[in-house]
Amino acid sequence: MGFKQAAVLAPVSFFLGVLFICFNVDHRILWGDLGQEGIADGFQFYATFFNAPPAIKALLHGMVGVGLVGLLSKLHKWDESAMFFDGSCLAAYTFSIAIYITVTIPALQATVTPLEAVENRQEAFEDRVQALRVLSAGNAGQEYARRAVAKGLAKIEEEERRKATPIEKKDQ
Repeated sequence: MGFKQAAVLAPVSFFLGVLFICFNVDHRILWGDLGQEGIADGFQFYATFFNAPPAIKALLHGMVGVGLVGLLSKLHKWDESAMFFDGSCLAAYTFSIAIYITVTIPALQATVTPLEAVENRQEAFEDRVQALRVLSAGNAGQEYARRAVAKGLAKIEEEERRKATPIEKKDQ
């Protein structure tokens, strides 16, 4: 295995390990009974990530850079393997970076540092729980969001079916 392959495999393996660790908390938040204990565990777990020392954050972002450099260096020699496999890997890697920037970071901020301007503490707590669910769904590949949409559509279809069914009157 060459340097280019190692520069791709090491960051990908690192991030799969991070996702595996996060899945232990995410599974309970997304598919388990969401009780106070699970919420508190989620808040504590993600607060640990958010408040990590700068060296840990530098390692995380450095691994992102190593993965990008590895994928781009593999595209330097433009053959069929680079065109199909490495190009699609670069697209998927770029997509995961976009998810990290647009979903994970804002959800982490909303979960760990709630808004001070919200007067109702219950509303602020519900906002933090919703941000925790979004964060978990982003880590779980949007499976939770897909299931939530399916449940919502099923509920709407059931309501429409009930409205469309005429009420039968009994003959007297």
